[in-house]
Amino acid sequence: MAFQLLLNFFIALVWMFMSTSFTASTFIIGFLIGLLLIIMTRRFFPGRLYIWRLWATFKLALLFFKELTLSNISVLQVVLRPKMNIQPMIFALPTDLEHDWEITLLSSLITLTPGTIVLNVSDDQKTLYIHAIDVDDVDDAIDSIKNSFEKAIKEVSRP
Repeated sequence: MAFQLLLNFFIALVWMFMSTSFTASTFIIGFLIGLLLIIMTRRFFPGRLYIWRLWATFKLALLFFKELTLSNISVLQVVLRPKMNIQPMIFALPTDLEHDWEITLLSSLITLTPGTIVLNVSDDQKTLYIHAIDVDDVDDAIDSIKNSFEKAIKEVSRP
């Protein structure tokens, strides 16, 4: 991915020097030409095109902001209720993530959403222990995290 991105920037710079115009619009045109050339020669590159990982990263950011908004509303409803009908719970989330940065990213995304916090990561880095402020069903909470954040992180990191 990094090689493709650097190659695209290099092609854009070469385009700027060939057209002897050093403006942002010339760079953007060169970048688009470079992207088109990389797409045309994609079978010579190992793995996916970098543009798909950028798209997956954008989708992960949108997913985080959606979950952030929904959990803020949920915590606000808990705070504004006259009765405290909450079921706080600590549960174990088994994860399929392999790299340290993936586990750190998942832990950070879970902790940054209000109402949940990662308390600990097991020594083998296969289980996260999470405290949630209001959980009706543990299996639903685990499935929700695995089908949203973990799936999006895998999409970003896997070739």
